[in-house]
Amino acid sequence: MRILFLSRWFPHPVDNGSKIRIFNLLKTLRTEHEVVLLAFAEREVVPSSLAMIQMLCSDVRVVPYHGFQPTSVKARLGFFAASPRSVIDTFSPVMHTAVQDVAVAWQPDIVIASQIDMAPYALAIRNSFRVLEELELAVPADSYRRARGVQRVRKGLTWWKLAQYLRRTLPAFDLVTVVSARERDLARQVCPDGPPVEIVPNGADWQAMQRVQTSPTPGTLIYNGALSYYANYDAVQYFLSEIFPRILKHAPATRLLVTGSTQGVAIDQLPQHPHVEFTGYLEDVWPAVAGSWVAVVPLRLGGGTRLKVIEALALGTPVVATSKGVEGLDLHPDVDVAIADDPQTFAEKTLALLHDADLRARVAAQGRRTAAHYDWAISGQILNRALAAMMRGQPQQSARARQT
Repeated sequence: MRILFLSRWFPHPVDNGSKIRIFNLLKTLRTEHEVVLLAFAEREVVPSSLAMIQMLCSDVRVVPYHGFQPTSVKARLGFFAASPRSVIDTFSPVMHTAVQDVAVAWQPDIVIASQIDMAPYALAIRNSFRVLEELELAVPADSYRRARGVQRVRKGLTWWKLAQYLRRTLPAFDLVTVVSARERDLARQVCPDGPPVEIVPNGADWQAMQRVQTSPTPGTLIYNGALSYYANYDAVQYFLSEIFPRILKHAPATRLLVTGSTQGVAIDQLPQHPHVEFTGYLEDVWPAVAGSWVAVVPLRLGGGTRLKVIEALALGTPVVATSKGVEGLDLHPDVDVAIADDPQTFAEKTLALLHDADLRARVAAQGRRTAAHYDWAISGQILNRALAAMMRGQPQQSARARQT
């Protein structure tokens, strides 16, 4: 089949969770289909990155991305619109035209809109099955649930507008994919009469990770996530202020590595510790994760499922996480991972792994076995099967053709 893949992110270099998912799904899609990629890019795509993606797709086209500007005229007017302000403000006529041109010239069988940002462009195509890939609703739902006072009114309005937008939009799609059961349930709650919702889990390149040969550095903890993402910044701030001092009290030589870009991040506003190293962006983060005794994931915010957890398990690095950090993953507490939702327990479970080599070895081995079930190849197969079922189960006059 011919698949037109519309992406909010140019998927190389694979330096964030969205890019990792898109890159690996493209690798699997190309084994059974011909794929054309239309992607936004926030900066100029270097030739080596373009060449890498051209190996996966028969054609690649890139459109400059202009991010959401809350104070722009379009965004301000969006307060009075029935659609989310971000969708209104970031809509690109250039991308819209490019999608229409490719659709007319190439006649794709399926158009996949990766993330909600790309949904409006998929709607411009009338003669293809439509798939909305990786719908995420947990973040806005949780933001509304936690908010109080004036913020609750604002977050409630955001959630209401998003839900109304999806109730209007999802019936025009033939399939929706999500990363977890919770995201699936939210999608069905928001749009009960919408298309089928399929869980396509996040994963790791498990086979490749088994070949990483790194000797762990004693007493080293790692948090692998860019602080430019608000949930990661909150997690590190929480760890440094509430958890790390408790660990240092009993293991004063412990070091913490925080990986990922810190460009534009207020590092100086985080609690300062001489035992903390901000590595900045690493082209290959796997050796750093494999070279640590414990991966800490003290997340309190965010949605979806955490690639950092799956990758650490696949690399044989024991994980201590909050319940939010492992949300949506089928993991057994204190078998696959250690789970702690208060600072004292989090510190105690981390210290247990630091002080007990046998425990570290057992948890690492179990984590590797469990992570094998989250291989990207498996996720890609699930997506391919869902696409095939969609094509078999719907007549030619599907949702795409019923839209006016």
